Amino acid sequence: MMNFDRVRHGLRGMLFNTLGQRERAIAAYLDSHRADPAHAATLRTLGWLEAQQERWTAAEAWFVRALEIEPHDAHAWFNLGYVRDKGGMDDAAIAAFQRATGLNPDNDRAWYGLGMLHARHGRHADAAAALTEAGRLQPMNGLAWYALGMAWQHCNQPDKVAAVIEHTLTHDPQTAQRLIRDTGRGDCAQPAD
Repeated sequence: MMNFDRVRHGLRGMLFNTLGQRERAIAAYLDSHRADPAHAATLRTLGWLEAQQERWTAAEAWFVRALEIEPHDAHAWFNLGYVRDKGGMDDAAIAAFQRATGLNPDNDRAWYGLGMLHARHGRHADAAAALTEAGRLQPMNGLAWYALGMAWQHCNQPDKVAAVIEHTLTHDPQTAQRLIRDTGRGDCAQPAD
């Protein structure tokens, strides 16, 4: 049975959000939540709205509550990882991204976030593994390929760095040139035509 109070408040929240009135949108969604505390979509929306305001701890709390209701929601796990990453909760972000990739191995953004966090902490082999997946899923994502090249550089894998540069040159020459410069791999530069 539809909870009309939840829907009514949720529609108000959508309207306020569309108008750029974030605080009023949050207030309306809080009313929606009070009308139906177990509605996971409302909880996720509150998390998303708090994240837009860069209130990472509040956003995290809403996503955690949503996941208590729907623990197999890979997208919510990704969002939880994202807000934890932004909020400086690196270990908790890694755990959330790992859960997201376990539930949906095709989530390139979760693989990317996981790889970047591993790289930040000097776990370059783990970073390379995660970024390889991100690159496989998004072969034209220059940022992922750049980060992968840097991870391989830190792992002292010159052949893998060269392969990343070769791939990146085909679709993002500017990023490839940056990777060549940052890894000192001038030997991989394309010859002038």
